[in-house]
Amino acid sequence: MRRVSDGERMGLPPPAPGQRIHGSVARTLGIAILSGLHAPGAVLPGEIEFSEQLGISRTAYREAVRILSAKGLVESRPKTGTRVSARSRWNLLDPDILAWAFEAEPSETFIRDLFELRQIVEPAAAALAAERRSSVDIARMGHALEEMARYGLAVPEGRAADRAFHHAVLEATRNAPLLSLSSSIVAAVTWTTIYKQRLRALPRNPLPDHRAVYEAIVAGDSEGARETMSVLIRLALADTEMSMQA
Repeated sequence: MRRVSDGERMGLPPPAPGQRIHGSVARTLGIAILSGLHAPGAVLPGEIEFSEQLGISRTAYREAVRILSAKGLVESRPKTGTRVSARSRWNLLDPDILAWAFEAEPSETFIRDLFELRQIVEPAAAALAAERRSSVDIARMGHALEEMARYGLAVPEGRAADRAFHHAVLEATRNAPLLSLSSSIVAAVTWTTIYKQRLRALPRNPLPDHRAVYEAIVAGDSEGARETMSVLIRLALADTEMSMQA
């Protein structure tokens, strides 16, 4: 019979395939911080205590803390231990933090803030994409739409295609600083899509909204691309708000 570890008894999720134990510990602590279990200013358990409780090595715990520190969630100081940082220091656009926030059941304010960010960034990106896109960009967007139509957004393959579409739009801007936001934007797209399906099926098919953006970009219609992307995001927020009220 397999022995149940202390970590499992305490709710530590098993590492994903290919994930090391320090990554799993970082995820667990990250979710606990984002859910408010460990509030800003709180001191986390000491290295020895935590390692013994979870049945992990002190090295794994230290590596987990380094991950969280790099994301702005915690800070470690000699003699005072590891303390949860002020929320203003959290890198909320880090894809891992976005994932952990949705696993911790995000607040409605946080979700609306993400859509507000998308409304600032993506319509402008679509307008630039309409001016600068290449035939390769158009092909990538078109393929992503085909995959979205084939699979739908209820399954991982369809959501991967959705991510590919939004990434392709940002890539077509030829703006390196803007493209650096891609991992954060597509993570926000993915997690809000999963969130609004958590209790029921999507209320409508968002594929036509994506096709409208695509057609404007293909036509080189900058203002049309800006407007259609803005409409896409507004409708996605409306769908998500319906899920919030469920």
